Formats: sequence, structure tokens, C-alpha cells
Amino acid sequence: MTAVAAELVKLPAFLRRDFLVAWSYRLAFFSDFVGLATQMLVFAFIGRLVADDRLPSFNGAEVSYVEFVAIGLVVNLFVQIALTRTATAIRTEQMIGTLEALLMTPTAAATVQLGSAVFDLVYVPLRTAIFLGFLSLVVGLDLESAGILPSAAVLLAFIPFVWGLGLAAAGAILTFRRGAGGMMLGATLLGLASGAFFPLSLLPHWIATLAEYNPLAIAIQGMREALLGGTGWSEVGGHVLLLVPASALSLVCGALLFRLALGRERRRGTLGLY
Repeated sequence: MTAVAAELVKLPAFLRRDFLVAWSYRLAFFSDFVGLATQMLVFAFIGRLVADDRLPSFNGAEVSYVEFVAIGLVVNLFVQIALTRTATAIRTEQMIGTLEALLMTPTAAATVQLGSAVFDLVYVPLRTAIFLGFLSLVVGLDLESAGILPSAAVLLAFIPFVWGLGLAAAGAILTFRRGAGGMMLGATLLGLASGAFFPLSLLPHWIATLAEYNPLAIAIQGMREALLGGTGWSEVGGHVLLLVPASALSLVCGALLFRLALGRERRRGTLGLY
């Protein structure tokens, strides 16, 4: 067995552990979906304040505010969950005293990084699909079936970007011990500047300009065009091409920062301190 294969076979153990932890708190597990539904109810009432003629069209298709915000909401919540999970997993290992023991085992740091996120790589897309399916049945969310695979490609191209930010946040946790508030603030600002909740035309011009370079805004726009407008691979491919280099840069920088933080704590002998 090669070294890479030996590391990959450890990932199901991380997946099983995180699933069992999540499932052990069943109320919180199911409350997550209730919270999503509640937010959509709130936005349904907010949507009455937004005139239909101020909403953009996608591939010539007119959309309601609920349809517009549903895609932005699920992608934005994905960012918040994915951004905090890796850092939270590291923080939890610190708090229960298992981080140092885990990293002393013959397990590569990259395996620990990926293992901390593997549950979310499975759970979050399923959660998103279930929620969008629920909206389609309950509020009549009209999604184009032809856009499912193209939108999934956009999401897959976007995931490494968020994972890289999560690794950087995990490195900050290793160094500064705390910082969840800063991560949530960063995720909130990223979401507000993405057009996730309101059309960019209603926001200040400088925010609309920044959104052209915001990977979250690019991902949301690509998924809206695919799921609401039914655009094909040729149109969505442009968004994927924009996301891939940003995701690669984020992932490389995040992994490097995490490795530097890990090396610093090992040298100082403070890896297990919290």
C-alpha cells in the first residue's frame, strides 16, 4: 500500500466520528433544517419590499424574490458552515485534549486537515439538495433540472476556496486559540458583498464592483444561471474558469498557513494548550 493510499483509508474514520458526534445531538441536527426554513420564511416577507422589476433575469427567465434569495441563502450558509467547521474541529480537539495525541500518531497533517472537513464535504451538498427540494415542494421553487449538474460543477469548483479559508482560520485558532467571532464577521461581510440576499443593483456601486472579484458572488451567479435560467455548460464554464484559480490560490495559502502555525506550536511545545 502506498503512503497516499495509507492516508486515504483513514478518512472514513474521520467521517464516521463526525457523523456520530453530529447524530448524538439530534435536536441540533434537525434544528438546522428548521432554522433554514425559518430564514426562508423571513426572506419571503422581506421579498414583498423588493419590486419584481428590480430583480435580475437569468437566461431570459423572470424569477421571484424567493427563488432569487434561496440560491444565495444556501450557498452563503454553506460558506459559514464550511468556514467554521475546520477551525471548530481543531478547537474542539484542543479543548478535549486530543489534538496533540492525534498529531503524534503517524497521520499526516494534510490528512487531519482533510479529515476535519470530509463530513461537511458529504453533508453540506446533501443538506443543500434536501433544502432546495423542500422549497420546490412547499413554496413552488421552480428549478431547472438541466441546471443541476452544471450548478454542482460550480459548487465543486468553489469548495476548495472555502476550504482554504477554513484552513487559514484553523491556523489562526492554533496560534491565537480564539477567533470564531472574526471568522463569522468575515463570512458575513463576504455574503453581504455577494448579492446573496439582494440584487447588486440595489446596493452601493462600489459593492457591485467588488462583487465582480468576489468568488462567492461568482459561485452564486453561476448557480442561479444554471438552476433558475437553465443555462448550459458553455455559460457556466466561464464561472468555473474564474473560480478554479481563486480556489487553488486559497487552498495553497490556507494549507501553508496551517502548516506554519502547526510547526510554530510544535516548536514552542504549546500545541495542546487552549
